[in-house]
This record gives sequence, C-alpha cells and structure tokens, in this order.
Amino acid sequence: MTHPGTGLVVEAKQRLGEFVLDAGFASQGGVTALFGRSGSGKTSLLRVIAGLSRPDRGRLTIDGDVLLDTENRIFVPKHRRRFGYVFQEGRLFPHLNVRQNLNYGRWFAPKAARKESFDHIVDLLGIEALLERRPGKLSGGEKQRVAIGRALLSAPRLLLMDEPLAALDDNRKAEILPYLERLRDETATPIIYVSHSVAEVARLADKVVVIRDGRVEAVGSPSEVLSMPSTDRRDAGVVLAGTVEAIDIPHRLATIRLSAGEIIVPNAHVEQGRGVRVHIPERDVMVATRRPEGLSALNILEGRIAAIEPDTDGMVRIRIRAGEDILLARITALSVERLDLRLEKPAFAVIKTVALER
Repeated sequence: MTHPGTGLVVEAKQRLGEFVLDAGFASQGGVTALFGRSGSGKTSLLRVIAGLSRPDRGRLTIDGDVLLDTENRIFVPKHRRRFGYVFQEGRLFPHLNVRQNLNYGRWFAPKAARKESFDHIVDLLGIEALLERRPGKLSGGEKQRVAIGRALLSAPRLLLMDEPLAALDDNRKAEILPYLERLRDETATPIIYVSHSVAEVARLADKVVVIRDGRVEAVGSPSEVLSMPSTDRRDAGVVLAGTVEAIDIPHRLATIRLSAGEIIVPNAHVEQGRGVRVHIPERDVMVATRRPEGLSALNILEGRIAAIEPDTDGMVRIRIRAGEDILLARITALSVERLDLRLEKPAFAVIKTVALER
C-alpha cells in the first residue's frame, strides 16, 4: 500500500554521559521502525524527534517545515510539533473513562485537521465495548489500544510509538498486533515505531532503520535488513509475504499461501483471506537434497540453491530460491560438503513450525 509521505528528515548528535548518539534517517510515510537492542539509542533519537530532548547538533524537518536546526537556533517546542506519542505504558488518566480519555486527545486537534472521526477510530481499534470503563478495568492490551486512539484523535502529523508492546505478555501482544496492522493499512498517519522485537518489525514495518551503539548501521525493508549478514545471528532470516488460505480451528493452525508454497503456522488472531508477513529465522531452517519423511516439522518447501556464502566459525549461509521467494539457512561447511551442495542443485528447506509461532 502506498502511504502519503511525510517527508520526515532527522539528523541528531548528542552526548549522553559516555554514550554518543550520532544518527539520522529520512522517512516518506508508512511505518518506519527504529530497530536495535536495548541501549542502542532508539528512544534517544525518538525523543529528539518528539521535542522531548534537545540535541547538541541536529536538524529536523517534516513536509518542508523546519522544527529543529541547531545551527540557526531553531527549536519548535513539543506541543507545537503536533506529533502523537504512545509510550510503553498507556498513561491513561485513571479518573476518566475510556470515552473521556479519547475525547481528551481531540482537544489538541486543530478543527481544520480533524480528519479522523471518533467512531472510525473506535471501530479501527475495536474499543467500542470499552468506552464506559475506567482504565483500572482494562487489560494491558486494551489500555494500549485506547492510548493509540487518544493519540490519533489529536490529528497528529506523525505518530511516535516507543516500544508500545514491551510491557505486554505474549497473549496481549498477539491480541494487539492485528490492530496495529489495521492502523498501518487503513490510516494515512505516518508512524515511527521503536522496537527491539523482530516479530513486531517483520509484521508491521515498511522500512527499518537499524541502530547500534548510537549510529545507523543499516536501512532497508524488513526482508532486506533481516537477511543482511551484519544482522544479529538470533534475528537473521527472511520476511515473506503471503495470504491466509485456511484456518484449522481444532488444531489452532493457519495455512499461509506463499510464492514458495504453503506453510502452516499457529493461527494467533489471523483472519482467512488476510495478507500477512512471516519471519523465518535462518537458524531454524534445515537443508535436505531429498524430500524428508517421518519428521515432526510441518513445513518443507522445495527449491534450488541460489547462493552459497562462507560465513564465520566454519558456517555457511545457503540461499534457496523457492518460487519467487528466497529462504536462508545457516549450516556447517561440513554439511555443504556431505550434501554436495552447489548452485542450482534441487534442495528442500525444512522449517520448524515453532520458528513461525510469533
């Protein structure tokens, strides 16, 4: 989907004790994820964008408007930037019910900019049944949906989300992720999304900015970034786009149609016919030269060897072309020799279903 661009450009350099932030990126709309480990500088950069922090040197523009330019002593305060901010915790007003919390957000929206109607936001986030409740009666996932709704009703030019799912357990994360996908697909509001979760970035982001030790290490689509050799080994893999073809309710499984074929995944809150993304870590893919039998693995995709790339510590990265998709596997050099792997040789990628669970 094409989103209207914000033309956001940010550059910031700031010393925070021993840590130095020296990073920048440009975004043209959609969901831009700032991705990296805890302490990498993601939130520090987000705070500069929000106007919560003033860098030693920096520049920030959106749609051609200059909001920060240290060289020319320009610093537009946070309340005049018209950015929505969603924190790790919902930060709702406990003495107001959900409807009143949402209406509070509307106070900050200029009349001419109130594009999103109250009813549309309530429906988008599935919170109609919650309107008369107080925050103390809400789950963590419900609180975050209300916080997102309040931010959207302020008609922000940009929505900043700082690890909004970090405080939630896996069940609550699975509950709220489909709503974030709807937010991405059904609104024109551009989003800067901070996360260290591969699962979130793979499902939500249009563009990924990898930050390590205060600097931008890589920029690209989720699939490009997660397949880069420099990516943390726990995270390296591919992100494939597919469609939910069928749902097996008794076994709580969903069949996803990819270019490479069908795969079966746990069906946490997916809808038949809906487009989805699946992250497959390279560490969870085995390679076979004949179709294996008698395995517990449900997913076996057939393809051909597209590349054999020597890696570190006696390991080799294998790229398997299956349909229009590329799968990655990281195996030993000894396995490459024993299987006599070479370019264009038929191969089967054996994927552990658990690798797709998130």
